[in-house]
Amino acid sequence: MYMEPEATEFLKKVSYSIGVVFVWLAILCIAAIKGDNAFIGEHVSTANVIFYVWAVGSSIGMVIVLRRLWRSKEHE
Repeated sequence: MYMEPEATEFLKKVSYSIGVVFVWLAILCIAAIKGDNAFIGEHVSTANVIFYVWAVGSSIGMVIVLRRLWRSKEHE
């Protein structure tokens, strides 16, 4: 059974988007919990600052990647 090319392309975009978000979230959670970087103790450490800067920067990067993915071939 074959699918329409447009439906196949749409499902590829959906699966890629889910994969990107899942990998980003997994890396973020591992860095936060395993490295104990998300939790601020008595004072803010350098690792806390690096973690939060990376978290915000990677979030912005992920949104840019996903926007480019969903804008590609939109007006063709």
